[in-house]
Amino acid sequence: FHAAPFLLGVSLPLPLPTIYPLSIDDYRIPRKPTYKKATIKGPSIDSKPDYSSISGPLGSFVDSILMSLFRYKLAQRLNRPDNVIITPDSKLPLNDFMGIIDLTTRMNSQHFDRATIQALAQDVLVSLFPKFILDRYPTWFAQPFPDFSARMCAWATCVGGTWLMGECEVNDVPELENGGKSQGVLVTRCRFLEESQCASICVNSCKIPTQNFFYENMGLPLTMTPDYETGECQFAFGRLPTEEENRLAKDTPCLMRCPSNGGMRSWHNGSDQRAAGSNSEKWLEDLKALELEELKNGSGSTCSLMED
Repeated sequence: FHAAPFLLGVSLPLPLPTIYPLSIDDYRIPRKPTYKKATIKGPSIDSKPDYSSISGPLGSFVDSILMSLFRYKLAQRLNRPDNVIITPDSKLPLNDFMGIIDLTTRMNSQHFDRATIQALAQDVLVSLFPKFILDRYPTWFAQPFPDFSARMCAWATCVGGTWLMGECEVNDVPELENGGKSQGVLVTRCRFLEESQCASICVNSCKIPTQNFFYENMGLPLTMTPDYETGECQFAFGRLPTEEENRLAKDTPCLMRCPSNGGMRSWHNGSDQRAAGSNSEKWLEDLKALELEELKNGSGSTCSLMED
């Protein structure tokens, strides 16, 4: 029917196609949304070790003493009267590992300045050592005998830190110029990371403060490289972390089970009633502003707690 005029040789005006105004969305190239935060699955919870059955070379009794001492020093530092934010001790027993996790989690939640958290954690490490050792170790050991000092610290880390980290062993660090014989410690599956399940707590309460402690207080460079997929952590004594390594540490996405039992999640979204009535409003406001900025910029793959 529509072709009939052409077949008869009749020229009729054809209707012009309707033109609709285009919006800016018609010119955009479709892309996947980038606002959803990436996460790291981490090791399976089904294969989680029984950390209570793991002890260091000195035995479970000594480990219990070391754990209680660390908990006491941590609680003492966070509850000092001159602190801007005073964090009371956990109600859990002194020799309960989860008491340390409780304190550390609250420390990370209440302080919106990451540098403050790192300094508090470093202060705790300093308080564990007699002053005369810290005063003399750099000049008596670290500087004149760096290789020997690195090996000694690797050995001491295994002996005195198994209760905190879980199974670990002294290993070599081949990338060091001297071959790095026995200058490393390989943590098979870190207990501290396993129980906290938070990349920010790992970086700001363990990795950076420990590296700073050994370099600034012991005179010995240290690089710690956690693997959030497996739970491993590699210590390399005698090696300073590069700027790129520090940046990558802060760019770590949230762990899928962060935080353990949802303990930190309520601080992330402000639903925790304790957060609503504490000194953390400023922290929560800054966190919310940071997340909005990430959404606007199409980023947001990293842990929100990792930045100030």
